[in-house]
Amino acid sequence: MEYTYTSNSEKDTLDFAKKVAKHLKKKDIVILTGELGSGKTKFVEGFLSYFGLEDKISSPTFTIVNQYDTKDFPIYHFDVYRLQDVSEFYEIGGEEYFENGLCLIEWGEIVEEALPKKYIQICFEKNPLKDNIRILKIKTFGGA
Repeated sequence: MEYTYTSNSEKDTLDFAKKVAKHLKKKDIVILTGELGSGKTKFVEGFLSYFGLEDKISSPTFTIVNQYDTKDFPIYHFDVYRLQDVSEFYEIGGEEYFENGLCLIEWGEIVEEALPKKYIQICFEKNPLKDNIRILKIKTFGGA
């Protein structure tokens, strides 16, 4: 399945992320791709706010992964931008998180070969003519 969403503002991105969060559950994996400043972290912020976690968000840039606990399952927020390659993801036991909670992985293309067959990819693209507009291309893999 492939779906495209146009976000006209940060608020649109936050609202869209909440709608996505409503449909996901433990063991779901969402990888977020796109250039710096394209809205990946803003999406995570909206996603976490669906679970009432907006006050707890922090960037995992230096720790690689942050854990947020919901009443039903943990959410693991990865930022793998600083990893040299997928081997570093294996070294931290990254794939072990897949079974234990819901995973959001910024810069997920770096660890794509470590992913299970079933996952969702959201690619964020900036509109070169309009600064606030983002095109989000959502693809599911493996029947996700």
